Amino acid sequence: MNDDCLNNKELKNLNLRFLGKKVKISSNVTIIGAKKIKIGNNVRIDDYTIISAQDGFLEIGSNVHIGGQSYLGCAGGIIIKNNVNISQGVKIYSKINDYLDGRKFNKTNKVSVKIFDKVIIGSNSVVIGRCKINTGATVGALSFVKDDLKSWTVYAGNPVKMIKKRIK
Repeated sequence: MNDDCLNNKELKNLNLRFLGKKVKISSNVTIIGAKKIKIGNNVRIDDYTIISAQDGFLEIGSNVHIGGQSYLGCAGGIIIKNNVNISQGVKIYSKINDYLDGRKFNKTNKVSVKIFDKVIIGSNSVVIGRCKINTGATVGALSFVKDDLKSWTVYAGNPVKMIKKRIK
């Protein structure tokens, strides 16, 4: 990570809806719709991450790390609880195209994504649609998540499949 993080004055000038303590955001992060973003305590967001919350909202709890080159499309709303690690290059989309109705060109659905406590999402994974990644779930690198994931379970693949239970 680039050690060039926003200082306290620059963080306050973002005009976030809520800003916790000990927040580190790289100066290379792009934030759109800051007034719709809440960030808890002890959060780190690494280089070249893009957060688009002009439509919808983003709520980040405490003790969260979002790795570099990630994308959070928040049009339908994204909630990330506490003690979560989102690795490099993860893409989370809460607005998805609806290709089923051929009569309506470019129809989209806004849906919420909820990531609960103690979740780990591996590098370059993609999370789309209305889904919940429940407490303690782990997603392996390069996985595709479109459905709810059970608590304390390891998942991987495209589409994601359960691998085994995780120790609490």
